[in-house]
Amino acid sequence: MTAAPVPDLVSIDVTGSAATGVLLTVTGEVDSSTAPSLREVLDTLFTDGVPMLTVDLDGVTFLDSAGLCVLAGAHRRATEDGVVLRVIATSRAVVRPLQITGLYGLLAVEQAEPRAGAGAA
Repeated sequence: MTAAPVPDLVSIDVTGSAATGVLLTVTGEVDSSTAPSLREVLDTLFTDGVPMLTVDLDGVTFLDSAGLCVLAGAHRRATEDGVVLRVIATSRAVVRPLQITGLYGLLAVEQAEPRAGAGAA
């Protein structure tokens, strides 16, 4: 299932089910123009009562304060609703802003496993 239309700068894919858990895969740029779409998808998942939510940011190439706010809000909502929230990130473009703001530790960010077939950089 692909989420509602978003600007060409980002792709948000939702797999799994609200009953068992959902993987949210975000690819591209998360900034002031795309963060509202991410927030909308997250809000829908929380409203649907998802018990476990994994947000994979490994494909994100840019993350600004708007995206950080969405992630902080997701953490707050997950805590309030008793949802297990996992955040996966590896790229410096995502990890560094999370570290600077303190969200890296708060979200307990996990490192992504190397993708199959990925060559050494």
